[in-house]
Amino acid sequence: MTTDIAARYESRFLRHYVQSKLRTDPVYAAVAERLCGTTRPIVDIGCGAGVLEFFLRQSGIDVPIVGIDFDERKIEAAQKASRDRDLTFRAGDARDELPRDHTVIMLDVLHYFAIEDRARILANAAKSDLVILRDAVRDGTWRDRMTRIAELFTTRTRWLKAERLDFPTRDEIVGAFRGFEAEVVPMWGRTPFNNYLFVFRRSASGTTNS
Repeated sequence: MTTDIAARYESRFLRHYVQSKLRTDPVYAAVAERLCGTTRPIVDIGCGAGVLEFFLRQSGIDVPIVGIDFDERKIEAAQKASRDRDLTFRAGDARDELPRDHTVIMLDVLHYFAIEDRARILANAAKSDLVILRDAVRDGTWRDRMTRIAELFTTRTRWLKAERLDFPTRDEIVGAFRGFEAEVVPMWGRTPFNNYLFVFRRSASGTTNS
């Protein structure tokens, strides 16, 4: 699967980048596992070059998916690599209103925004019944420090187009999803980064399990 997805991209850099991500980052398989059997369309905020979308297709997730990213270069790369039905990629802002009745996915997005903007982004996401997000959290650990160093490097080399770096806390993220059942698990794989996967499912009883 790794080679098939990487082969979609025109540039050698992207092919190597995608192969590395799929081999070392467990988040793609984790998201696909939690979407198994879904029938609801998906919106992926911060989709980048579309790696998750292509992985989900090859994992049997066959619902319509909209990928949105601020970086038009990556959207163009995703569009060129896409040959799947019901996959749409467009430039947009994470703070915009989201499509209704979609499952929301956000991978490594929140820490590029100030706390006020994060609150808006999370409030928009919490209108959905299922939200899956991954982000590095601020907790003072060595992984936290390593994440900051790596993110500073990627933003300064212009690979990531970002307004700022401001990492959220775990409590900030979980607190935005009252009335949801919450699953929070480490998601750093073979990396030194302080990433956690958050899965929020709206509870029929209205209680929150955090």
